[in-house]
Amino acid sequence: MDAGMFCFQCQETCANKACTVAGVCGKGAETANAMDRLIAELKRLAAALENKSEKVDGDTAEFLMRAMFATLTNANFNSERIAAFTREAQERTKRIDPSSPLPPVGVLAESNEDIRSLKELLTYGLKGVCAYADHAAVLGFHDNAVEQFLVHALASLTKELSADELTGLVLECGNAAVGAMALLDKANTETFGKPEITKVKTSVGTNPGILVSGHDLLDLKELLEQTEGTGIDVYTHGEMLPAHAYPFFHKYPHLAGNYGGSWYTQNREFASFNGPILMTTNCIVPVQDAYRERIFTTGVTGYPGVKHIADRKPGAKKDFSEIIVLAKQCKAPEQLDNQTLVIGFAHDQVLALADRVVEAVKSGAIRRFIVMAGCDGRSRKREYFTRVAEQLPKDTVILTAGCAKYRYNKADLGDIGGIPRVLDAGQCNDSYSLAVIALKLKEVFGLGDVNDLPLSFDIAWYEQKAVAVLLALLALGFKKIRLGPTLPAFLSPGVAALLVKNFGIQGTTEPDADIADMLG
Repeated sequence: MDAGMFCFQCQETCANKACTVAGVCGKGAETANAMDRLIAELKRLAAALENKSEKVDGDTAEFLMRAMFATLTNANFNSERIAAFTREAQERTKRIDPSSPLPPVGVLAESNEDIRSLKELLTYGLKGVCAYADHAAVLGFHDNAVEQFLVHALASLTKELSADELTGLVLECGNAAVGAMALLDKANTETFGKPEITKVKTSVGTNPGILVSGHDLLDLKELLEQTEGTGIDVYTHGEMLPAHAYPFFHKYPHLAGNYGGSWYTQNREFASFNGPILMTTNCIVPVQDAYRERIFTTGVTGYPGVKHIADRKPGAKKDFSEIIVLAKQCKAPEQLDNQTLVIGFAHDQVLALADRVVEAVKSGAIRRFIVMAGCDGRSRKREYFTRVAEQLPKDTVILTAGCAKYRYNKADLGDIGGIPRVLDAGQCNDSYSLAVIALKLKEVFGLGDVNDLPLSFDIAWYEQKAVAVLLALLALGFKKIRLGPTLPAFLSPGVAALLVKNFGIQGTTEPDADIADMLG
């Protein structure tokens, strides 16, 4: 196919087929092709490591994770920074085995549709695993089994493998995703404490503010330390909202609240915030002139012409002084709304309520749990998830994590005997918490199969971390997962049929029909 680019890794890919001129996300062909070359070089590096039986040291593993993370949708739009990752991969390969060949570059290099689909499913699952494992590595936590699998899987993608062999690797990737999310859960809770039920304001104060978006809790910690006593308030945005539930952050009164909603609304919200914005990880969209001089990236995130905060040096912290100086010159944020969000329902908190939950189920007060975790996005089809939340009977409870919650977390859906009808576990990686809750309830109810629980999945997906979460759920034994607003374009009919047959994967339809099916 003669095209400027070919990318179909996210849910918003053009016509649910592929972006071939420019990405719907805003990514240009140059950047897309640079990412394809980077992925090929990372496969080559992994193959060199495996062929030479080189031990995967922490530095190499962290490089692979960060480089893969940088290719996530909405993570990095800066071709120069992608090229820098590519050059480093080449240098690392030369030191190990300069004869290691470069595998074919680009998705369409594989002509067999089903093999291509399985390879991309594995690749995107690996990207999600790398994102979560990188978050944990930033906090000093590593899992050698996850890192070894990353190298093995990338190296395997340079070989001629059968559909069965690739399917096996995809399922192994699900186990690696479970390991990465469990590791990140441990890293976050041991560093910042176990999440607690917390009320978060969405109103604003009169002080100038700094808005922090993305997922990196260590960046937030260091920024709060550096702004303490300066008269600057710090607000969370998007996937940073769950930070408020960690006990560590409760000691900072200038962590003032949450501003705005999901990632795709940032253009309007960043313009009205008035102060500096720090993008710590993925979910940046094409930057607008209204705030171009006030936005900063850090970590793997990048955007052309946007100032970048350098990585911390060993034993040191990131330097946010430039952001702080700018904040002091800015007006206070404009208020968007004035609500209170209740968050912090990670596995420890929910399991502390286990007796009440079990009693509510046995009495019939709670008929069913609906897991509505995952991603948000621009598509009008995503109104489906708001309608489902609003139309679910009042004897159902929504378990959520990720930015999908912004479709309904400000709605007044009430509670059941004091148990809120929306239990927000946190960021997208905290979908692990929802799985832990389900597996524990299976024990409490004495069930042999987790699929016998009064539990249904209605998952919104957007990018590759959601792919890793899906594979993790399959690895843990969950079936009949409903996925929307569309099934992934990278699933060929043959691979889609395999997932339907073996795991009962299905697409969303209409709210009324899907609710009836889930409750039935």
